[in-house]
Amino acid sequence: MSKTLALTQELIALPSVTPDDLGCQRKLAELLAPLGFTCESIESGGVTNLWARRGDAQPLVVFAGHTDVVPTGPLDQWTSAPFEPTIRDGKLYGRGAADMKTSIAAMVVATEEFVAARPDHRGSIAFLLTSDEEGPATDGTVVVCDRLKARGERLDYCIVGEPTSSARIGDTVKNGRRGSLSGRLVIKGIQGHIAYPQLAKNPIHLAAPALAELAAEQWDEGNEYYLPTSWQMSNIHAGTGASNVIPGEVVVDFNFRFSTASTVEGLQRRVHAILDRHGFEYELKWTLSGHPFLTPRGTLCDAVSAAIKAETGIDTELSTTGGTSDGRFIAQICPQVIEFGPPNATIHKIDEHIAVADIEPLKNIYRRTLENLLG
Repeated sequence: MSKTLALTQELIALPSVTPDDLGCQRKLAELLAPLGFTCESIESGGVTNLWARRGDAQPLVVFAGHTDVVPTGPLDQWTSAPFEPTIRDGKLYGRGAADMKTSIAAMVVATEEFVAARPDHRGSIAFLLTSDEEGPATDGTVVVCDRLKARGERLDYCIVGEPTSSARIGDTVKNGRRGSLSGRLVIKGIQGHIAYPQLAKNPIHLAAPALAELAAEQWDEGNEYYLPTSWQMSNIHAGTGASNVIPGEVVVDFNFRFSTASTVEGLQRRVHAILDRHGFEYELKWTLSGHPFLTPRGTLCDAVSAAIKAETGIDTELSTTGGTSDGRFIAQICPQVIEFGPPNATIHKIDEHIAVADIEPLKNIYRRTLENLLG
C-alpha cells in the first residue's frame, strides 16, 4: 500500500464533520514537524486551523485545504460505513475521499518526497488547513489569512486541493472563482380584500415588471476566463395563505454569481437604479459571501499545467466555474491562487469515492509542481 493511500485512509477514518477536526490536523502536524515545519494551531470559535511553514525565504508556496467534511446523510444508504475507508472495484470509498482528504494526504507525501530529494530547496513551503470550509467559513481560512496579513507574512503561490478534475484527473484546474452577492428584497404594498383592489396595493403586481427587467439585464460580458455575470432568484414569497387576500408585501431572495468584469458596488448601484425607476416602496439587504478572484496564465498556472502534462500527458483546461471556495480569502493576501484536485463527480454524495489509480498521480503532480516552483 502506498504511503499516500494509507494516510488518506487514516484521515477518512476520523469523522471530522464540520466544524470538528477530530485530530486530523494533529496527525498532519506530526508528519510535517520532522520535515522542518513550524506548526501553529489557531483556534477560533470552535474551529481548528493549522499554519505550518518550512523556511523563511521567498517565494512561499502554500498548500491549502480543509479537514472538515459534510454530514454523511442517511447511513443506511451507504454501501459501506462512511468513516470506515473501504476499497472495492478499484475505488476508495468514504466521506472525504474526494473532498478533500486525498488531496491533503497527497500534498503532505509530495512534500515529504520533495524535501527528501531537495533538502536545500529555494524558497519556503507552507500548509494552511481549516476545519471550517464546509460550514459558515467565518472562523477558518479567513481568520488565518487575517493573522498572516497582520504579521506581514507574504504568500507568493497557493494551491488549494479542491476536487476540480472532471472526467480524468488533471483535465481541469480552477484558476479563479466567481464572487457571490445575495440580496433580500422586500417590496411593500397594502394588504386588502381581493374583491376590492382599489382599496389595496398588490406588491406582486408591482414587483413583476421590475423582476422581469432584472432577469433580462446583461450585467457584463464576462472576459477571457469568465462567463457573463448571472443574476438569479432563489425564493419568492407573498400572501397570507388565504386566496381572497391581497398581500401586504412580497419577499424575493436573489443572488449574483459575478466575475472580475463587475464590482460589488457597480452591481448594487444598477439594481437600485432599476428598482427606483419602478417607483414602489422597497427594502433591500445585501450579503457579500465572497469576492471573485482570478489567476491569469503565468508562473503558477504554468507550473501546475506542466506538472499535469508530465504526469498524465493531458493539456489541462483552466476554468472558473463552480461555487465559492476558500480561495476567495487566500486571494486577498496571495497574488496567485489556483485549485487542483481529484475528480469531483461524487463529492457530498452517498458513497463518495475516488479511484485508487488516481491517488499516486495526484501526489506526483503536487510534487512536480514544487519542483517547478522551488526546485
